[in-house]
Amino acid sequence: MNIAVITGASSGMGKEFTTRLITENDARIGAPYDEIWIIARSEDKLISLQKALSPERIRVIPLDLTLPESLSSLEELLSEKKPNIRLLINCAGMGRSGAFAEQSKEETHAAIALNCDALSSLTNICLPYMTGHEGPKGRSATIINIASSAGFLPQPDFAVYAATKSYVISFSRAIAEELNGKGISVTSVCPGPVDTDFIKASKNDPNATFTGIKGKFVTSVDKLIPASLKAAKKGKKMLVFGTSQKALHVASKILPTSWILFFEK
Repeated sequence: MNIAVITGASSGMGKEFTTRLITENDARIGAPYDEIWIIARSEDKLISLQKALSPERIRVIPLDLTLPESLSSLEELLSEKKPNIRLLINCAGMGRSGAFAEQSKEETHAAIALNCDALSSLTNICLPYMTGHEGPKGRSATIINIASSAGFLPQPDFAVYAATKSYVISFSRAIAEELNGKGISVTSVCPGPVDTDFIKASKNDPNATFTGIKGKFVTSVDKLIPASLKAAKKGKKMLVFGTSQKALHVASKILPTSWILFFEK
């Protein structure tokens, strides 16, 4: 049984990835999947998505990935079903904006647990089911990790989130090299601000929007998701999405960090 696994699937980019894979019959990556396993905390939202798209092909797995028992539960399910994981999309993520000193240790721990620990552990759990089944272009499987251009530089008032995304970029590049020649490609996706509810959750404000220079470069999920799947199909190690984010990526390598942070204010 060939499957795709998508975390953070109840909303935002994870939900859009799920929708694309079902409605486009996975034309961008390769052969269709027998099932798409969608993971998030909200069972109600996952069931709603399943009913709207494909009750037969979508398996709902409600889990809080910050909890060790959730990862153990998924590990047991994989051991029982023994699927061929052709695509893993690590979309689940969170962040809190504002000064670090004003955030609780629980919020900090939760962000690191989800953005770093869960992503790493889930990848580790899935890897044994991603080898030995050659797919398109000699590849047995593809991993897409959602990072962020915030990971290129320190981000005052978004310190923990930016640091976790730096981790995702570094981790993705490292395992891409480890898996090179083994039929598994790893792509980290680095967009700027995206038009999801993330900013509302990060500010704990249902009316929050991106402001300042970030508000001028908000990316549409309708453009980001197809580009991400296309980059993964090509086996690209990193997708920096958008002209402004590409410029930031280059600038982060050649200009003093203090200069860039000044102009980002």
